Amino acid sequence: MAQTDSIVVGAFKEAATAKVTVQNLRRHISVLSGAGGNIAVLTGADGKLLADAAIITARPHVAEALASINADPVQQLINTHWHFDHTGGNEWVHEAGASILAHENTRKHLSQRTRVEGNWRYTFPVAPAGAMPSTVFKDEHTLHVNNTTLMLKHYSPAHTDSDISVYFSEADILHTGDTFWNRDYPFIDYGTGGSIDGQIRAAEANIVKVTNETIVIPGHGAVGGKADLVLFRDVLVEIRDNVAALKKQGKPLPEVIAAKPGARYDAEWGNLFQNPSDFVALVYQGV
Repeated sequence: MAQTDSIVVGAFKEAATAKVTVQNLRRHISVLSGAGGNIAVLTGADGKLLADAAIITARPHVAEALASINADPVQQLINTHWHFDHTGGNEWVHEAGASILAHENTRKHLSQRTRVEGNWRYTFPVAPAGAMPSTVFKDEHTLHVNNTTLMLKHYSPAHTDSDISVYFSEADILHTGDTFWNRDYPFIDYGTGGSIDGQIRAAEANIVKVTNETIVIPGHGAVGGKADLVLFRDVLVEIRDNVAALKKQGKPLPEVIAAKPGARYDAEWGNLFQNPSDFVALVYQGV
């Protein structure tokens, strides 16, 4: 597959015309969906705070959605990890006046040419200077913005080695980034520290963090709750175990794909970044 045929190129094209919707949650927190990773928006006297910035080609649609909430400027941007569908808007959001905060590995990956394999097969160039996080942290970081306490925590390597969660304490809302995909098979970036086992460990960590009242914003998919986190974990574990058993029998990847180890989920879960065959290939790589 040439880079021009990469799923990444297709995502750039789709985001350019995708509709961005605004869903109000609680305590002045909304979520923007439809063009890359879900964006959490916190509004108030301190200006807007965003968690993630979608795909660069979605800029006009994201800007329009933000303006529909209110006219306040964006003052702070948090990246939940380094991938293009979460950091693509970094530069224009920074130019609009926002400072950027992320895990130290997000800045590391944005600072160098980074190749991503799987069905992405894409080499990302060094990000522009304006897209670089100006503040980074290693394990945990706390912010106080708009009468809200935001608790940021780094996961052990999961979807990548740069994943963080953003917990809006008073609102009891958790943004998981791509450690949770609601009814979509996740992409796992082995090249920057991800693994199927790491993705499952992060899913377990998310379950522990929440109650039945917590609103959970996934990296992709609909806003959900604890039951959705449990389902995501269970689907990953079932498919990992099925693939591992077949691989242990000595079956090559084409035979494992043909066996459909995720058959009962494929129709619903295999429609976004990862079709069933691609997801099985990612799991096979890591078991």
